[in-house]
Amino acid sequence: MSERTQNRSQKSERRLAAQLAERKAAEAKRRRQAWAGGLAGVAVVAVLITVFVTIGRNADGDKDQTAGAPSAGASAGAPSAPAPGAPQLPEGADPALGSKPTVAPGTGELKKLSVTPLIKGTGPAVKAGQTVTANYVGVFFKDGKEFDSSWKNGEPVPFPIGVGQVIPGWDQGLVGVTVGSRVQLDIPTELAYGENPGGGRPAGPLRFVVDVLAAQ
Repeated sequence: MSERTQNRSQKSERRLAAQLAERKAAEAKRRRQAWAGGLAGVAVVAVLITVFVTIGRNADGDKDQTAGAPSAGASAGAPSAPAPGAPQLPEGADPALGSKPTVAPGTGELKKLSVTPLIKGTGPAVKAGQTVTANYVGVFFKDGKEFDSSWKNGEPVPFPIGVGQVIPGWDQGLVGVTVGSRVQLDIPTELAYGENPGGGRPAGPLRFVVDVLAAQ
């Protein structure tokens, strides 16, 4: 091989080597850029996940706080509503008037009207001609069997007093009783419905326990 030919061959080898080196450098650069891009993408994804998790936790916390917070209409110091069916008692009345009394039978022979105060009210005295609002339980005097009660309907009953609109035992026994009182009325037959009243009304002597809640 001549010297000229040899020089040309060496130059070609150097150019090839240089080209290979450039290609390797370019390929290494592309790999570095790809790795950098991949790492950047992973970092972005991680940031987004962190943001979403944080927002989700905050939202859950807000929900928990909302669920546990008292509403404006349910303050801790607000009084509770009265129980269904409980009567509206006059101011200062004995709380016992809010419960139905137990009425026992009488003893002996009942010959005259008897008014027995069980709870003394502090309100004004009932006057003839007024409308009284009362709860009552009525039983047969001899055996204590209940035949009527306003408590069954869950509300007191208004009625005029002292004007002949109720049985004489009520007209006579309730006038003068103070509002807020509970009284026991033992009523003989002639001041009740009589011996044979008919119409499903109770016969014979009767016992009533009456709560006087208002008089107007």
